Amino acid sequence: MFSKGDLLILLAAFLSFLFSVSLWFGFGMSVNKNAGIFVGLWVPSIICTAVYFHVARRR
Repeated sequence: MFSKGDLLILLAAFLSFLFSVSLWFGFGMSVNKNAGIFVGLWVPSIICTAVYFHVARRR
């Protein structure tokens, strides 16, 4: 169903999401809401880049 590369991309997006939540709420570190928003924007960027390369590979 998913290739190894697809799973790695999903894992990277999920880890980015977890990191942004930890920055937003300050789990184990000081609260930095701006950095949390910035890192949170990585999630759609990672997924969109993966979709682009996936479509480009099929053509």
